[in-house]
Amino acid sequence: MREFVGELYVRESRRVFATLVRLLGDFDLAEETMHEAFAAAIEQWQQYGLPANPRAWLVSTARFKAIDALRRRSRSEEMRDALVRRVDELSSINAERAAHDIEDDRLRLIFTCCHPALAPEAQIAMTLREVCGLTTEQIAVAFLTSPATIAQRIVRAKRKIREAKIPYEVPSLADFPNRLASVLSVVYLVFKEGYSASSGESLTRPDLSGEAIRLGRLIVELLPDPEAMGLLALMLLHESRRTARATPEGDFILLEDQDRSQWNQELIAEGRRLVERSLASRRFGTYTIQAAISAVHADAASTAETDWAQIVALYDVLLRSAPSPVVELNRAVAVAMRDELAAGLALIDGILRSGELSDYHLAHAARADLCRRLGRTGEARVAYERALTLAQQEPERRFLQKRLQELGNGCYGI
Repeated sequence: MREFVGELYVRESRRVFATLVRLLGDFDLAEETMHEAFAAAIEQWQQYGLPANPRAWLVSTARFKAIDALRRRSRSEEMRDALVRRVDELSSINAERAAHDIEDDRLRLIFTCCHPALAPEAQIAMTLREVCGLTTEQIAVAFLTSPATIAQRIVRAKRKIREAKIPYEVPSLADFPNRLASVLSVVYLVFKEGYSASSGESLTRPDLSGEAIRLGRLIVELLPDPEAMGLLALMLLHESRRTARATPEGDFILLEDQDRSQWNQELIAEGRRLVERSLASRRFGTYTIQAAISAVHADAASTAETDWAQIVALYDVLLRSAPSPVVELNRAVAVAMRDELAAGLALIDGILRSGELSDYHLAHAARADLCRRLGRTGEARVAYERALTLAQQEPERRFLQKRLQELGNGCYGI
């Protein structure tokens, strides 16, 4: 039973948590009572058997534990009764709201975390932690910052929610456009963590990328905005490559070495359709441009047959819309494929000299790969070693170690 409940926790805990936040109106109380409910489940389900609806049982148990906790914390009988009435009021109000607008507690919670009263970086950090269950360390890697900074953002966001009395409710459809940008940022970062885990033994976390796609579909259904479609397309096109990105043993496979017959053609077709719809609107943004780049890759039978000129052109558009050193790095790699390796290497060297990506392992790995292909073995080794010191994901570390070993054996051709 303990093992079953553990698996259920991995699968359902954030959904249970989101429902409890809606019912209780308190992040910390929801987290505390959710854990108590799962602990109670191990004992009671072992004794009395599995309930017909485990998730509903967990929510109900946690709610009663929350009422008990509020009673214990209250200093007077009058305050205890007021707190219990407030819990009942919130439950009633949210039950009515749940009948329309958004039929998903986790999406409701995302919009709560992305309230405009919170700073954008706090919105994203708060949602990744509270809705998706990422650790502060995982969020820090996604933001290229420190865990302490992320923890401070989350604490400040919770304090702001309490002090400003930000409601735990579904925003009206009229409010959606103003809140959409932050919500899409959250969903994208969740997908990125699932598609390429920031650290740990696994290359991917299918639970996270699957949840991001589910939320992306729901957003498009509720609000068919071009950028929402662009983000969903981007996620689907990336997800189409999942099975080809790693060996059965979990080792990383570069795009150029992937068996493209394993790419999911249904996801590619759906992604293409969404890209076309978004582009046709002429109101698209950065997610759609990135999705268009992924679509060009999906159209090619191999790396050599890829339309690199079109990819560079799309990166040029992306840089004008949202300049960033990571986009510059990706463009530099595309330039190396379109023109010559030395041209791309010169661009990467310039990016690294600026210092903005000095601690970004993929920048050093990209430089190492171009040096290796150019036969500049010594420089390649230094760059691979630097990338290895920065990489936190085990499949990537194994890949870099293999490259270093190949250099040592003199195997450094293209």
